[in-house]
Amino acid sequence: MEDKDYPNAHKKILASIQYPQIGEAGKTGTWRTMRPLIHEDKCIVVKTGTHNCHLCWLYCPEGVVSRTIPPTIDYDYCKGCGICANECPHDAIERMEEGGAKACPA
Repeated sequence: MEDKDYPNAHKKILASIQYPQIGEAGKTGTWRTMRPLIHEDKCIVVKTGTHNCHLCWLYCPEGVVSRTIPPTIDYDYCKGCGICANECPHDAIERMEEGGAKACPA
């Protein structure tokens, strides 16, 4: 049942997206010691070309994984917690030490 004062409130609430912002601490990615890297050759989103997985995006507590094909990580704000790597059912995300992180081949 629709609220007469707010006819599409349920759509607006579900469609709310929060984006990382520069806060008091600045760009928090500098705290990271482990960097997550997405292996596109293992990522089901890339393989199928559909948005049918994106568990990395769903579980990221900082909201830094994009819901795009292929998914990307905003390293300016990623703290390296590893939740995205832990939740990936295809082991497409690898955690590497920050100093030795390099781009993964597709």
